[in-house]
Amino acid sequence: MNIRFDKLGIVIAAIVAYAAFFASFATFRANRIVPGEARSIFEALPPTIGPLLLAIVVVAAIIALLKTPLLLRLAASVVALAALAILIGVAGTFLTPAGNTFARISPASGLWLLIFAFTLLLADVLTRLNLSPLGRVGVLVIATLAIGLLLISGQWDSLSILKEYANRADSFWAEGSKHITLALGSLAAAVIIGLPLGILCHRVERLRAGVLNVLNIVQTIPSIALFGLLIVPLGWVAAHVPGAAALGIRGIGTAPAFVALFLYSLLPVVANTVVGLAGVPRAANDAARGMGMTDRQRLFGVEFPLAFPVILTGIRIVLVQNIGLATIAALIGGGGFGVFVFQGVGQTAMDLVLLGAVPTVALAFAAAIILDAIIEMTATKRRVETA
Repeated sequence: MNIRFDKLGIVIAAIVAYAAFFASFATFRANRIVPGEARSIFEALPPTIGPLLLAIVVVAAIIALLKTPLLLRLAASVVALAALAILIGVAGTFLTPAGNTFARISPASGLWLLIFAFTLLLADVLTRLNLSPLGRVGVLVIATLAIGLLLISGQWDSLSILKEYANRADSFWAEGSKHITLALGSLAAAVIIGLPLGILCHRVERLRAGVLNVLNIVQTIPSIALFGLLIVPLGWVAAHVPGAAALGIRGIGTAPAFVALFLYSLLPVVANTVVGLAGVPRAANDAARGMGMTDRQRLFGVEFPLAFPVILTGIRIVLVQNIGLATIAALIGGGGFGVFVFQGVGQTAMDLVLLGAVPTVALAFAAAIILDAIIEMTATKRRVETA
């Protein structure tokens, strides 16, 4: 019998073996800030459930290790991830002493590694299945609904990150709103300014190098340094320009964070606009001229539609980048999920850090998948129209 191994499956199986047998599955803390005590799968779960989870992850790892059908690999990854998601909640309930409101149960390194391994397997299967853009968005929607159901059901309520959320529910949504406003608002401003600037750089070659070089310099400035550099000029504007303070412009807060994110956003938008317009086939422009179209008509009727997938790629880069960078805005009073991250660091409360980090990563991941799908659908449509 010829047994064939999957190359990626070897890596996945090795990660699963270490995570399941050598790493801890959950961490018990007597309160939110004391050092935690590691618990293995057998220690963190009831006696009848621990071996069941171990059997599930081992079987799924064997399926990943061998050359098996894609649908079997898909089923193995989904079942393993579902079991891990459900049973970490069971571990939280099992490890929390009855009536104890101070104990904290957190996912440990073994669980995170298992999730990583089976997410890697799922991603590999979905890539090999070559799903359509709408299919990938559909998978994202299903995953979001599944997580939402687990949250609504209360399955994770015993976990420390949900206890941190329960103590800060109102501020969580307020800071989340600020985070999204910063990311989307700075993106919108960059698109409004960057698209015309990119078109101008494409048309005026002498202007192109200077503008792109300046934007490249801005991009190299560390985010914290740029936030700090903006405090003085914006503080001066707030103090000396009538009405500026009433509009929310001041040295610290949302204004410098917004301006910094806007400046970081300009380079991808401008550069991709220039590249996209430069990549328009010469034959398309010649045909448009032959039809008697003016420069403006050619720009909006021919060049811009053909360059749109490349421009949209720049917008995708900016959005994912801004969702991450908006976290740093909390250092200067800009709000956002970074508030919980830095509070958690200051209090040595890692679950509070996760309360800010997890939604930030989830937003960036979802934005990337959705915009990638839109880019692919747009590019496919343009290829069909020009064929």
